[in-house]
Amino acid sequence: MKQGKLITTGVVVFIVFIVILIFSNATFLTINAGERGVLFKRFAGGLDKENLYTPGFHVIAPWNTMYVYDVREQQVEEPMEVLSNNGLNIQVDITVRFNPKFDKIGELHEIFGKDYANTLVRPEVRSSVRKIIGRYQPEELYSSKREEVQQAIHKDLQVVLNTNYVDLRATLIRNITLPDKVKTAIEEKIQAEQLALKYEYILQQERKEAERRIIEAEAKAKANQILNASLTSNILKDKGIEATLQLANSPNSKVIVVGGNGDGLPLILGGN
Repeated sequence: MKQGKLITTGVVVFIVFIVILIFSNATFLTINAGERGVLFKRFAGGLDKENLYTPGFHVIAPWNTMYVYDVREQQVEEPMEVLSNNGLNIQVDITVRFNPKFDKIGELHEIFGKDYANTLVRPEVRSSVRKIIGRYQPEELYSSKREEVQQAIHKDLQVVLNTNYVDLRATLIRNITLPDKVKTAIEEKIQAEQLALKYEYILQQERKEAERRIIEAEAKAKANQILNASLTSNILKDKGIEATLQLANSPNSKVIVVGGNGDGLPLILGGN
């Protein structure tokens, strides 16, 4: 009799222990900072998309399931091989940074699940990169249009992810690799263009210098013309007299004959 009671008591204690263990693991849940939870109610309508669980301690029924999402910014790096406008194979390494929309975790989980980075983000990145890069020539991707391509990919990808409850934070082209022959040809073309620009700059400078000299010569000729027109015989005589007076005041000995020349100007015969 006592042995039966002991067995019954032991079974009850074991069952209670199992129940406590199950409930302790299934009904008490902590959501950490940077996370959100969406609850699947097994017997009450399925996925509860309206009520999201924020960071903190939560108690849920053991038959329900809480799906916890990391809503902090995440990063996907995608190496790809794509075709340019002329059919050339190009290696592209691209990085996108994103996070799920905080208030749309339920919709995101219902359509794509917790692995949405691989079921949604990566495929859309590949599609957008192929579509945008296919519009450009290799030399444009290698030099002048790289920033433009990056922005175009970002805008295209942003529209798609936004409609699927994901915020796109940044799109970065880390590297674009062309075949060696094509890369060499593009570099030679760029060097030739730079050299042509250098020569054009030199020619422009030479033209400007030639124009400057012509203008300077024309100015001098015009000045001489004006000066010659203003120098009458009386002015020249007056200047000669002024020069004679200055010489007369000089300490050096000299002989000055006034009116010695046919023009009436003083004539200096000599001096020491």
